[in-house]
Amino acid sequence: MLGLDELIPQVFLPGRDGSVQPEMLATVRRYEQLAIPIRGTMDALLTHLEAGDPVVVMQNLALPAFPMWHYAVAIGFDLPNETLVLRSGEIERHTLSFSRFDATWARTERWGFVVSEPGSLPEGVTARNALEAISAFEEQHGPAKTLSSWQAFGERFPANPLGQFALGNALYAAEQPQAALDAFEAATQLDPAMGAAWLNLAILQLQQENSDAARKSLSQAASLEGEWQPRAQQLLESL
Repeated sequence: MLGLDELIPQVFLPGRDGSVQPEMLATVRRYEQLAIPIRGTMDALLTHLEAGDPVVVMQNLALPAFPMWHYAVAIGFDLPNETLVLRSGEIERHTLSFSRFDATWARTERWGFVVSEPGSLPEGVTARNALEAISAFEEQHGPAKTLSSWQAFGERFPANPLGQFALGNALYAAEQPQAALDAFEAATQLDPAMGAAWLNLAILQLQQENSDAARKSLSQAASLEGEWQPRAQQLLESL
C-alpha cells in the first residue's frame, strides 16, 4: 500500500502553490487505493483519527486573497489540550491547536480525505462520498477490481439503492448473474423509480427465461422517463 508520506511529494506541481484536489485523488487511485473525501468538520476529522485512519488535509497558510496552499497528514490529537498532530512536510510530528488548524483548514472549505484498500471503507465516511470515490476508482480500474468495494459499500449502506445498482453491474461483469439479479431487485425495492435497475433486472430475468417476471420489470422500466425507456419498450414489444 502506498504510504501517505510517499504520496504528497508525487502530487506536488512545480511552479504552483501545491496541488489541486482532483489530481491528488487521482494519484491515489493510480496506486489502486480508494481516496474518500471526509465530511468537512472537526468532529469528522477527529472521528477518523480516533479510528486510526490518517487524514490528508489541505490548508491555506496565508490569506484567502493570497493563498499559500499546504498539504499535511493529520495523524493524531490530544483532546484535553485541544491540539492536533500533523505530519507536515519534513516535520514528522507538528503540533497545532485546534483553533489555529481550523482557521487554516476553513480557508480550503475544510477539505481532506482518507485512503483505504479496495474492499474496505473507513469508519465515518458518508454514503455519498464513498459512492463517488468507488465510482471514480471503477472508471480507472474497471468493475472486476471494484467488486469488493461495492460489496463493502452494500454491507455498510444496505439501504442505498445506487449502491445496490452499482453492485449489480459489478456482479454481472464478474459473471455472477444470480447475485446481480438479487442486487438489481434490491435496488428496485429501495427505489421503485430507478428505471435503469428495472431494465437490468428484466434483462437478467429474460436470460433466465422468466418471461412473466421480465414483462413486469420491463413495464416498470417503460413507464419511467429516462434513457432506459426506449430499450425497455423495445424488449417489451418483443415478448
